[in-house]
Amino acid sequence: MKMLWDLFFSFFKVGLFTFGGGAAMLPLLQAEFVERRKWVTDSELMDFYSIGQCTPGIIAINTATFVGYKKQGKIGAIAATLGIVTPSIIIILLVASILSKYMHNPYVIHAFAGIRIVVVALILDAVVRLWKQGVKGRFGWGMFALSLLLLVAAGLSPVMIVIVAGVAGYAFQLYLRRKRS
Repeated sequence: MKMLWDLFFSFFKVGLFTFGGGAAMLPLLQAEFVERRKWVTDSELMDFYSIGQCTPGIIAINTATFVGYKKQGKIGAIAATLGIVTPSIIIILLVASILSKYMHNPYVIHAFAGIRIVVVALILDAVVRLWKQGVKGRFGWGMFALSLLLLVAAGLSPVMIVIVAGVAGYAFQLYLRRKRS
């Protein structure tokens, strides 16, 4: 039971201090669950985050569900998921009830401008961490270049790019395995 509360409150804390969505959340997830609690490895977190990108729903919820499931099965997944969403529900209800009154207040406008700047820094940090974990070797560089080209120049759906990358990664591993044999 203690682990379920730990899952809930750990994800509650991450959910409470995350602004800017899934990419901005990655440094907090890494600090809390890889470095501090050692519940998952960097590699596992990147895998959960990547799968969370590919599955329907919010990345943060998907990642919390995967980590919770790893630690305590289905009940752990529920505890972690509830932990990550509860702060958002509370904050959204509070903000919605007062924001319309103060949206044009210069202090509120400047506060949101400051928050946006921090979110950009958090996302950049997440990109650097993902880069270090994912782009390795010639295959990694090639997949990165191809994915960027398909995304930016061809306008291909990110979902399709992820599927193509998954198939290419699988095929590359089969090729390496056969080459070694």
